Amino acid sequence: MTTLLSHLAYLEIGSPVPADSVAFYTEKFGMRVADREGDTYYLRSWGDYYRYSLVVGPAPEAVLKTMAWRTSSAEALHDAVRRIETVGGVSGSWSESGPGHGRSYRFEGPLGHPMTLLWEIDEYDADPGHRSVFPDRPEKRSLHAAAPRFLDHVTVAASDVRRFAEWYCEVLGFRIMAYTDLEEAPVTVFSVLTTNEKSHDLGIVLDTSAAPGRVHHIAFWVDHPEDLTRTADLMIENGVRIEYGPAIHGIGEQHYLYFREPSTLRVEVNSGGYRNYVPDWRPRTWKPSAGSNNFFRNWDMPDSMMEAFPAAEGRTATEQGAPPQLEQELLNVAI
Repeated sequence: MTTLLSHLAYLEIGSPVPADSVAFYTEKFGMRVADREGDTYYLRSWGDYYRYSLVVGPAPEAVLKTMAWRTSSAEALHDAVRRIETVGGVSGSWSESGPGHGRSYRFEGPLGHPMTLLWEIDEYDADPGHRSVFPDRPEKRSLHAAAPRFLDHVTVAASDVRRFAEWYCEVLGFRIMAYTDLEEAPVTVFSVLTTNEKSHDLGIVLDTSAAPGRVHHIAFWVDHPEDLTRTADLMIENGVRIEYGPAIHGIGEQHYLYFREPSTLRVEVNSGGYRNYVPDWRPRTWKPSAGSNNFFRNWDMPDSMMEAFPAAEGRTATEQGAPPQLEQELLNVAI
């Protein structure tokens, strides 16, 4: 199958306190407001090649409104839509244009996650005050010490991790890079997928709630692990509690740091990791004891990391597995 998708272009999230969320992203995280339409804000990182990578608008709770992926060509956009409707058995709708981009197609995957596909999108053209001396950079490096370079990935929560991964692989050509199964039974609690050579730009954690389409976290990239550590320092100094990290994931071998923004949504910063160019890669299945979540196998994930958004009855497992009570519930269902 021809490569259909090239990369994650932007995320749109909802916040019950959009102005507070935007203040967090700009003042404490170093992003900038590129555009605004009423209570909806379009934010960019200094290394984003498009006008924005994060849209923040009003919503009753923290929520993922859509994850937008750019296709590899105009033809690939139409091929992807055809496959969604014929192979995937899902129907969506076209929009003629949106802020900073052309025609797009929006649909919900089989487990309820909103997704937008597009090809035409405005390239960012920096004003003289933000123009870099380096031709390949969309703008000069931010002076903010915690500023991420660009959007990296999104991790969602789904009731069936393998079904989610296999649908996106079969229909849209995502490469499945890895799974995590429980130690005691073949219950898959985590998977990572990619559209390119990264270890992942889409993650899935097992969701025991009845609410479809939830999100676990959004993630941004920094150049060096030292940038990530500096971000942790600055967050603590400015009243933001660190939820988990800094440390290194086993799957992907990326350095990670998690914290929350005012909507309660979880934000990750990551760096490092490896690139994988193998076209016929077979996904490996990890066990938590192998260090799927923690490369050094010396740090337990806090229970708060099993929360997804919007809030719902039930919890998510993680790439580290599940705490004893949730694990027993999952094993009972498997039996």
